[in-house]
This record gives sequence, structure tokens and C-alpha cells, in this order.
Amino acid sequence: MIDGALPYLRCPICRQPLERVDRALRCPPGHSFDMARQGYADLTAGRMPHVGDTAEMVADRAAFLGAGHYAFITAALAEAAGAPGGLIVDAGTGTGDYLAAVLDHAPAATGLGLDVSKPALRRAARAHDRAAAVLTDLWRPLPLADQAAEVILDVFAPRNGPEFHRVLRPGGLLLVVTPGPEHLRELIATHRLIQVDPEKASRVEEALGGRFKPDGVLSLDRELDLTADEVRTLIGMTPSAHHVPANRPTAPSRVTASVRITAYRPI
Repeated sequence: MIDGALPYLRCPICRQPLERVDRALRCPPGHSFDMARQGYADLTAGRMPHVGDTAEMVADRAAFLGAGHYAFITAALAEAAGAPGGLIVDAGTGTGDYLAAVLDHAPAATGLGLDVSKPALRRAARAHDRAAAVLTDLWRPLPLADQAAEVILDVFAPRNGPEFHRVLRPGGLLLVVTPGPEHLRELIATHRLIQVDPEKASRVEEALGGRFKPDGVLSLDRELDLTADEVRTLIGMTPSAHHVPANRPTAPSRVTASVRITAYRPI
């Protein structure tokens, strides 16, 4: 619900606090932002250069995560986050599944999912009764107060180092999930998916360097036995969905899932 997150939200135009008036959020100077009927708030304040995941990609992600294939990531993320109070921000929340799992382990916390995809936010707004969802571009200034968040989650999502540092309280926790070098290697070879950037680790450090220091890395590797339909949904939820035909034949496969969860503290 948006009400729980309201104390932390700020107008993207004037940076003043917001209040809910019927199906809109308004600040004292009078800027107004609509609430979608599905429950998320639009705090974009103008046109965005991209719209994020499509409805088809979001449906595939919901099906794949709902089958529990990435439950080992979800469990590790929830354990790493602990049980903070205050606000947990999920930057690039997608369907909201990861945020919901973390909130289940943090009964005193409020969740806020941020994403640029409207189809994703329609699901994220219903993912947990203590989670709000907001439409915003992660590359722009985030519609949040300074030092609002206790924890920020970033799962396979863009990393806006300056803004993450601004909105995370001193001593707070940033958890970044990135693919390991072997992630989905079988599908990359068979279906010519986008390969994991070999410079991924250095690019993450570049985005966060000078503002955050690493505070531990957890490596997770699993072998997933997937049906042909599950292979299709896995491909469909990745950026490769934009160039791999949806009707491309798939077959049952054993697939490597390899991720890194890196904890950071603000400097």
C-alpha cells in the first residue's frame, strides 16, 4: 500500500513531501501525480526514454519465479537483508517477488518497489501488503527523501550510485545481485543469448566506487532441471527476449544458475 511509503516519498519536481488525496499524490505547491487503478503511483514527472520490460516478459518472469527456480536467490537475499525496520527499497523491482520475500523476514519494515515498467508494477503493487510500488526511472533522481532507506535491493537492475548513496541512511545496507560468469551458459551457447559481461564486476565497482565499500560477497551456483516451457519462460524474462523469437523451439535442459550477492555500506 502506498500509504506506508508516503513519509519517505518526495515530489520529483520540487522535492517536497507528498500526501494522498483520493487517487492522486500531491505536494504543498500543488504538483499532482496519478495513482493507477492497479495501485502503483506514477512519479515520472514527464516522458521517459524507455518503458522497461514488456507485459510478455513480466508474465514469463512471474511464471518462472512462481515455480521456485530462483528460490535459493530469494532466501539468500532475505537472510542477507536481515530484519530491519524502516524502509526497504527494491530498485528495479520487477514483479516484486524479491522484495516480498525480504519483507516476510522483516515484519517491522515497509517496502517500496521502483521500476520503469508499468506491467511489472501492476504485479509489484500486489506483491505484499507492506509494499508500495512507484513508476520512476532509476537513472534519474529518485523520488525519495535523503537517507530514507535502511536497505536497498538491486537485483539484476541498473545501479545509480549517487542516488543510492543519497537515499540510503548512514550505516545502511545495499545488496547488489549480479550474474556470475557461468550464469545460463548452456542457454547462451544454444540460443545465442546475450552473454554475461566479462567486465561486470568492474563495472559495478565503477558505478558504486567512491560512495560504497564492499562488505562481503556470497556466491551461489545451482543446476536447474527445466522443462521446455520453463526454458522458454526463462529466455523470455531476460533482455535476450528482445531478439530471440518467442516461438523458437526449446527442449528440456539442465541450466546453470550462477549469481553473486554483494553487500555494500555507504562511505
